[in-house]
Amino acid sequence: MKRNWNGIDENNSRRKRNTQEAKSDDPQMCGVYASYINEYLHLAEKDARLRVCSDYIMKVQWDVNSWMRESLVNWLVDVAEGLDFQSDTTLYLTVSYVDRFLSLHAINRDTLQLLGVSSLFIAWKYEDVNDARARERLDNLCYAIHHECTRDQILKMESDVLISLGFKLGYPTTKTFLRQNLKLEFLGYYIGELSLLSYACLKFLPSLVAASVIFLSRFTLQPQQHPWNSALQQYSGYKASDLKECVGIIHDLQTGRRESTLLVIREKYEQHEFKCVSRLSSPAQVPESFFQDIKDER
Repeated sequence: MKRNWNGIDENNSRRKRNTQEAKSDDPQMCGVYASYINEYLHLAEKDARLRVCSDYIMKVQWDVNSWMRESLVNWLVDVAEGLDFQSDTTLYLTVSYVDRFLSLHAINRDTLQLLGVSSLFIAWKYEDVNDARARERLDNLCYAIHHECTRDQILKMESDVLISLGFKLGYPTTKTFLRQNLKLEFLGYYIGELSLLSYACLKFLPSLVAASVIFLSRFTLQPQQHPWNSALQQYSGYKASDLKECVGIIHDLQTGRRESTLLVIREKYEQHEFKCVSRLSSPAQVPESFFQDIKDER
């Protein structure tokens, strides 16, 4: 396995800590603006107008429960596998649109699949701006879902979702912060997609979920070594103790401790093109000492 899966090396933390210095010779990496971008993303994710209601199942919905949401996300991952996405954040945006809509409107369970498909269509268009391909994209989507929803139904729901979200579609997701902070390759992407299944994760900011994914990825690869360090703490803005609850929720999904028949993500990352990362075993328990705050080693 590639060395860079394990993230920031403690011995190289000083070199890795400053993205501006590391990437200043590559204008496409926007190294000069890295700290400003990171600061903006952390502010944007806290925008109350765009945040999901973390308990909308109890407060808003009457016919949709958390298991139905989990089933929908599992199905959307499967559908997305058959589509030609230009961006790896499309799936994450899709789920955020679904959750934001469900935070505002109670719907019948029979409408949930249509909401998911329409949200996927919106995210696909938002991430891959090419109006000339919109019709083709919709046809491909209808084919991928075996025409379980019609074109007219998708377009009508698309309009409803856009109006409900106030056409505010650009919100930082967990994947945004994974990409911004570390090159975790497929292990981090696998654990990140597992987090999408969890309704319990909605109460956490995307940046905290991303930090928890990084923590678990490092723990999976080197379980005897503390997965957090001062460089990661500075980079993410989170101490190890901040991550404990979120890490526990996602770790239950990763280890299969929380029983689920929804295996699309696990099967997806068993493929060789993703280096079979879902077959990597993680210890059943994360040592309590790993959640103790570390001292700044600089």
